[in-house]
Amino acid sequence: MSDFWIYFQVAWKFVLDIKGYNHTLFLLALIAPYAFKDWKPVLVLMTSFAIGQTIAMILSVIEVLTVTANLNKFMIPATLLITAFFNIFTISKSQKTNTINWIALVVLCFGIIHGLLFSNFFKSLIRGKLSDKILPLFEFSIGIQAAQLLLVVLILIFSYVIQHFFKFSKRDFTLTFSSFVIGVALPVVLKNILLK
Repeated sequence: MSDFWIYFQVAWKFVLDIKGYNHTLFLLALIAPYAFKDWKPVLVLMTSFAIGQTIAMILSVIEVLTVTANLNKFMIPATLLITAFFNIFTISKSQKTNTINWIALVVLCFGIIHGLLFSNFFKSLIRGKLSDKILPLFEFSIGIQAAQLLLVVLILIFSYVIQHFFKFSKRDFTLTFSSFVIGVALPVVLKNILLK
């Protein structure tokens, strides 16, 4: 049981590390348009994201799908930009259930991209035969999902506080924090493009 907590805590700390803020910013951009009452679409999105991450980690660990660290440095901020721009361009449109399926498919793909980052980190932790990696990968994945769940709840609480106590509208909250995400991610994407 102690091995479970080792990999769980490593994953937990990796997701919640302040230096690895890109993942938190992605979740902020993804969840910004939603509130607690929108728990069903949030659940759909987070499930899609988790499935994408898990698929990517498994495929990476069995050496079917790999990505270089440099490409990941470009792809993660690109997912932030796409998500934040999507929020800005669709802010006046209501979130309908038929569009949530399309968004969930895109989020599944983004989960694969983020999962490749996690798998690169996981593979740097553990070496050896594939059979030695399966259980630790499962434990690591649970730690990632638990940390992400915590982040989503904190973002929804933060959104609630800003909207209800500081009288921000849902639209203003989404625009403000999506713009913030763009402001952080755009220079990183441009830097990676210019360096190539």
